[in-house]
Amino acid sequence: MSHHLHPVAGAGLGLRRALLGPLQTYDHETVNSTISFMEVAPENWINVGGQRGKLFRHFTERFPFVCHGLSLSIGGPSPLDQTFIRKVRQFIDEHQIRAYSEHLSYCTDDGHLYDLMPIPFTGEAVSYVAGRIRQVQDMIGQRMAIENVSYYAAPGAELSEIDFLNAVITEAGCDLLLDVNNIYVNSVNHGYDPVAFLRAMPGERIAYGHIAGHYNEAEDLIIDTHGAGIISDVWDLLDKAYEFFGVFPTLLERDFNIPPVEELLVEVQKIKDIQNKWGRDTSPKNEQIQDQRNSA
Repeated sequence: MSHHLHPVAGAGLGLRRALLGPLQTYDHETVNSTISFMEVAPENWINVGGQRGKLFRHFTERFPFVCHGLSLSIGGPSPLDQTFIRKVRQFIDEHQIRAYSEHLSYCTDDGHLYDLMPIPFTGEAVSYVAGRIRQVQDMIGQRMAIENVSYYAAPGAELSEIDFLNAVITEAGCDLLLDVNNIYVNSVNHGYDPVAFLRAMPGERIAYGHIAGHYNEAEDLIIDTHGAGIISDVWDLLDKAYEFFGVFPTLLERDFNIPPVEELLVEVQKIKDIQNKWGRDTSPKNEQIQDQRNSA
C-alpha cells in the first residue's frame, strides 16, 4: 500500500491548447465535477501571455495543476539547462503548480526536439541520471517525479528496465510518475509480463499516474501516441495498480486526434469509477500539501 503524500487527488486531464476553448465553453458543472486536476507541459506555457495566458490562468485558478516536462533531457550528455530550470521554478511558483515530473529519457542534443530516447540501462547511467535529478530537485526546491517511458530498443543494457528504474528513484530520492500505458506498450514490444513489472515498481514513491491510448503498428509493435481511446488491457492494468498500491491520482493524456470534451470526460469518469471501486484516495487535503511544499 502507498502511504505517500500525493500532490493532488482524483482523476485529471492533460490541458492541451486545443482544449482551452472547448473546455471553457463546456458545461462548467460537469467539467468541475469530473476533472479533479490538470497537467501541462511547462515548455508550452512558460512565456504565454495575452488572451491565451488569461485563459490559462482561468484554469489554474479553478483546478490544482501538475506539470510534466518534455525537454529537460534528464539522461542527456549536455549540461542541464539551468536557465530553463529556473523558468520552470518560476512557473511552478506563479501558478501554484503542485508537482513537476519528467521522462526518464533524453532528447536529442540539437535543441528541444521531443523525440525521447532511452537511457542505456547501466549502473553508470543510474549514477549519472540520479545526480542530475538531485540537481534539478535542489534548483526547484522540491522533489520531482520521473516517468517510466516507452522505448523501442535497449542498446547496451546491463540491467533490466525495472531494476534501472528502481535504482534511479532510490539513488535520486525522487518520486515516480507511473505511466500505465507505457508498461503495457513495453510489455508487448519487449515481451515481458506487465503485471509482474507493475508489482515490482516502488509503490510508496508514486506521485501520480498517467493513462493513455496508443497505436498498433503491428501485432508485436505498439507506438505510444496518446492519440486514441484507452484499450481494455490498459484499463485492467490501472485496476491492478490500485489493487497493489492503493488509489493514486491518475491523469488522462490525449495529445492528438483530440475528441469532443464529452468523450474525454467519459474516459476521465472511467478513471474515477475504478478509483471508487478501490476506495477513496486518502491524500491529505490540499492546504496541507501546499504547506508542505512551501516549507520544502
